[in-house]
Amino acid sequence: MERSRKVRIGYSFAMPFQIHPLKEFIVQPALPPALSRLGELAYNLLWSWDHSVRAVFRRLDEKLWKSCGSNPVLMLGRIPQATLERMANDPRYLSVYKNACERLDQYSTLQPDPDDGKLIAYFSMEYGLVDCMPIYSGGLGVLSGDHLKASSDSGFPLVAVGLLYQKGYLQQYLNADGLQLERNPVNDFYTLPVREVTTPDGQELIIHVSLGSIQVGVKVWKMDVGRVTLFLLDTNIPENASPEDRAITDQLYGGDIHKRIRQEVVLGIGGIRALRALGLSPTVYHMNEGHSAFLAIERIRLLMQEHGLRFEEALEASRHNNIFTTHTPVPAGIDLFDAGNLHTYLGPYCEQNGIDFQKFLSLGRRNPFDQGESFSMAICAFQASAYRNAVSRLHREVSQEMWQDLWPGLPVWEVPISYVTNGVHLRGWLNGELAQVYDQYLVPD
Repeated sequence: MERSRKVRIGYSFAMPFQIHPLKEFIVQPALPPALSRLGELAYNLLWSWDHSVRAVFRRLDEKLWKSCGSNPVLMLGRIPQATLERMANDPRYLSVYKNACERLDQYSTLQPDPDDGKLIAYFSMEYGLVDCMPIYSGGLGVLSGDHLKASSDSGFPLVAVGLLYQKGYLQQYLNADGLQLERNPVNDFYTLPVREVTTPDGQELIIHVSLGSIQVGVKVWKMDVGRVTLFLLDTNIPENASPEDRAITDQLYGGDIHKRIRQEVVLGIGGIRALRALGLSPTVYHMNEGHSAFLAIERIRLLMQEHGLRFEEALEASRHNNIFTTHTPVPAGIDLFDAGNLHTYLGPYCEQNGIDFQKFLSLGRRNPFDQGESFSMAICAFQASAYRNAVSRLHREVSQEMWQDLWPGLPVWEVPISYVTNGVHLRGWLNGELAQVYDQYLVPD
């Protein structure tokens, strides 16, 4: 008798941000006991760079694997039950499956020492991890994704924070006339390798941030990237009655300046609150580009509130473990917000927490006394961090010239911006067949 299939019923949101039942409800198959860990393998992105784990899904049904966009979660929701039962009795496939489980177990055994107390919190606006998870647009996201994979391989104690976009970034294609067009496919989170974070009593984890006089609910999701966890923030939830609030995380780099401010408040301030709600106490906060610089003001607020520090003391106390990586080599690429817009969204936040709004604005200005100067997210990140790096030696020189006036008493070559040259996660980019050739003729790994 064919095993009955478990059905998971959820909801997705689509424009104009109303609740719609999912068209495809089956996202959890009834796995045979012999293949009970397929779901565990699907939800850990180790499969994206370990080809022996990836082979489990490709060998299960290669045609379906390709048609699902190399997305094992979607694949497991669509695969016929008869196929699962047949493969559960195939000794050759079971050998591949057993090897994948052993690889995951072996990989997971190398964990950071929990007693040393170190934990890095990495914030980025986008992450390029796998094709089926389009929450990135280009180089910044690819670097962030490779950073997580390399940190996982190295066993670094790292957690990451980002936004979970309903539509991600645009996809380009050519029509029949050869014209370049764009489309924005809607992500269905219940068929992607991302899961809801729940509280100990089984409820969805939702934190709140203030945007002016409005409290916005933010749901927390997670992705397992090898040994590293990426937490993703989502405002498209029923608790937010306003379509404008639900749309905050609908699209990467979409909308106007108001939406950009709201996204970056959710990322920076909301990200800190999400980590605290999870019981995590990072020892280092890494801002990948200036989008997440508002985390600095939230850290200052917490130090003022919990330790009775003045603004200047809290700033100095938080600076020593903030890190900022700058990517943009031209001033035009920096996020700039005028004081009026910032006051709309962060004025009440500062007032309620005893933060002088002008002192807050001075963090993002070259001249702290120029009230007409726009607030720069990059300058805020520079001034709130004790360590700053560019992404190549040449970029360091460019950045030192761009930002020399932040340290007016120093010659350009002494401006305190270091560099770490961008690299790639080699195993993630290497073709599987080439990897086997290299392992055969050189040394594995």
